Amino acid sequence: MTMGVATANSILIVSFARQRMGDGLDPIEAARDAGATRIRPVLMTALAMMIGMIPMALGLGEGAEQNAPLGRAVIGGLMFATVSTLLFVPTIFAGVHRRLAQRRQAKAGGRPPRGPAPGASPIPHGNT
Repeated sequence: MTMGVATANSILIVSFARQRMGDGLDPIEAARDAGATRIRPVLMTALAMMIGMIPMALGLGEGAEQNAPLGRAVIGGLMFATVSTLLFVPTIFAGVHRRLAQRRQAKAGGRPPRGPAPGASPIPHGNT
């Protein structure tokens, strides 16, 4: 359950950031804008599930104490996943897209080759 909600929230942020990149923003601005704009739907989805798990986490009733640890684990995992979605997903998105842009620029710009200059000897000549 927790993985499904976290994945859906991450997809929501990434798809919005890609849409903003299509509008002409650079990856960092697009990721920042996606995180700021989509914080409300992400928090609402996560809080709805957390509130729904509270009765299970409290373990009230006959035999309910068996399921209480599961409810607490789901709530804790969802808290961590929500924070990760809001902080790490935009950061990783911006970093990956910045790296891809650098690779495209290096291929298009014809980065100078690494190694010795043409015509230079790869072995240094010294006094021996």
